[in-house]
Amino acid sequence: MPGVSRPRIRLLALDIDGTLLTSERAVAPRTRAALDRARHTGVRLVLVTGRRLPSARRIARDLGGDVPLVLHNGALVVEGDELLRSLGLPRDVAREATERGLATGAEPVLHCGARGEGRLLVRTGAEPSPLMRYYLERAGEDVRIVPDLLAALGDEEPMQVMFGGGPEEMEVTRTALEGALGGRARIERSVYPAKHLVILEVLERSVGKAAAVAFLQARWGITAEETLAIGDNWNDREMIARAGLGFVMGNADPELRRLGLPVLPTNDEDGVAEAIERHVLGQ
Repeated sequence: MPGVSRPRIRLLALDIDGTLLTSERAVAPRTRAALDRARHTGVRLVLVTGRRLPSARRIARDLGGDVPLVLHNGALVVEGDELLRSLGLPRDVAREATERGLATGAEPVLHCGARGEGRLLVRTGAEPSPLMRYYLERAGEDVRIVPDLLAALGDEEPMQVMFGGGPEEMEVTRTALEGALGGRARIERSVYPAKHLVILEVLERSVGKAAAVAFLQARWGITAEETLAIGDNWNDREMIARAGLGFVMGNADPELRRLGLPVLPTNDEDGVAEAIERHVLGQ
């Protein structure tokens, strides 16, 4: 209607990989400048990612100041040194997910650490796909190779069970997991067509990026209408849809872009900066 304006943006909810970061895994100068200006006006920033705390915290520290983190697709929420929320995957569900995945030929990686420790458990003799092997190599000393994944957990609940591989292989695994777990878990899917890679993450059933952002909105007294959310993958879809303003990156899976969500330029074309400049800074 004429004369009706939308609420001012008070919260930026940004995915990290493929969104905030360029393909060179850096924050572009234009994006950094737009974020600095928005935060200087009082706009809050939260990074909403599937990453573990150790790797996400490096990005947050590079941005400067106190940047709250939503991790493991919403299973962990951290503000400064305070752990606000931790939702582990029940052990019986983790066991079934592990066994069902192995039965399809997929190698499980268990993410552990209810306070964000970020340990990864991989079974002895595992043969992950080349890209998953690269992921594990980057995790370095956080990886533990164990003969029995569930025995190594002890009484601990993992944050998630992850699988990764080619699209065809992961579709078989996803079908098996959905059939076995039903509504007892949430299964998130991230698709990287250029890398011929799909990542599946089995999480506690109430976990999701959108739910975690809603938790922070309530904590900070910010409405969904006052939130701008940007992501590049299927695990971002619900968060984008629930925000007052939501955008998908131009480098996202073509199938995701075809759903009709507003599309920004790619992560190498300052897509995040463009959204902030236009919808937050009013340029």
